[in-house]
Amino acid sequence: MIERKLSKVIKEQLFRGKAIILVGSRQVGKTTLLGELVRQSDKRILSLNCDEPEVQTMLTDTNVAKLRTIIGNNELVVIDEAQKVNNIGLTLKLIVDNIKDVQVVATGSSAFELRNQLNEPLTGRKFEYQMFPISSGEIIDTYGLLEEKRTLENRLVYGSYPDIIMHPEEARRYLTELTQSYLYKDVLSLDSLRKPQLLDKLLQALAFQVGSEVSTNELARTLQTDSKTIDKYLDLLEKCYVIFRLGGLSRNLRTELKRAKKIYFYDNGVRNAVIQQFAPVALRNDMGALWENFFIAERMKSNHYSGHYCNSFFWRTTLQQEIDLIEESDGAMTAFEMKWNPSKKVLFSKSFIEAYNVKETVVISPDNYLEYL
Repeated sequence: MIERKLSKVIKEQLFRGKAIILVGSRQVGKTTLLGELVRQSDKRILSLNCDEPEVQTMLTDTNVAKLRTIIGNNELVVIDEAQKVNNIGLTLKLIVDNIKDVQVVATGSSAFELRNQLNEPLTGRKFEYQMFPISSGEIIDTYGLLEEKRTLENRLVYGSYPDIIMHPEEARRYLTELTQSYLYKDVLSLDSLRKPQLLDKLLQALAFQVGSEVSTNELARTLQTDSKTIDKYLDLLEKCYVIFRLGGLSRNLRTELKRAKKIYFYDNGVRNAVIQQFAPVALRNDMGALWENFFIAERMKSNHYSGHYCNSFFWRTTLQQEIDLIEESDGAMTAFEMKWNPSKKVLFSKSFIEAYNVKETVVISPDNYLEYL
């Protein structure tokens, strides 16, 4: 069993008067983490799976008296797939406000639905955490540094979903099933999208543009649709944890690109499955993009799990000067360049360093990436 970073974090937040919300894409291990929480707890526990219609009905449009009856003398209430319940935020609010000795923990695979129902009712009443595919830190904690290094190239190609890590021999079959059956289910159901073929083509286009600036208008022209549709699909894909966007930093120099953005996949394996490209590292011509996507996603996991809050950007100018990743924290910036080849020299832009309060410049390669995760 892989030890998840959030397991310890969530345990430390139990019984502090707030609901705990765990969100993330399907198959990242949310239900497994809840199962471990239940097994290790000495509290009386009520587990509710909202895939069951009876549970959905029971938790919809309820009241305090009914909730007290449902919960009984249990101290910990675990609600899986909470986004399936209409107005789940109001139900959780009733528990937090009126049943003080009970801790509620809820999971959801769709940020779009779950957050729409939670943000207003649970303002100031929740701790919310995002769960990602397995991180490098979790592999080291469970298996050690040697295993992290040994499996790096495999994860660059097949990604880090728990089933991939546990069953690498089934990686290709699992990823194909994941992308075709599970991952986009939330996207296709959230807004009754009428063009699933367009979604496939958009994802393929994004997969080929990892590490490059993405233009909504250019995507719209390529896919023969309008930019509003592309923006809508990108928003849904991001809210369902398939992709995430990185904006361009533009504050000081006239040559900076002001509306630029890059788009990355939360998981390398999903990116490669979208284009059915599973060639080994030694035979690939896209290692720069794979390495950049991998490190930026891993850095995001590390920052989130450790509670390191920062603003993240990339930087590019009309003069083709570029920095892959910039993190701003407490007014100071750290600039990262990702290079798969450790011997490749990198010169950071003098104009960038002079224009901003740069604390550190780092070239990230397979030799040193763990120092920043």
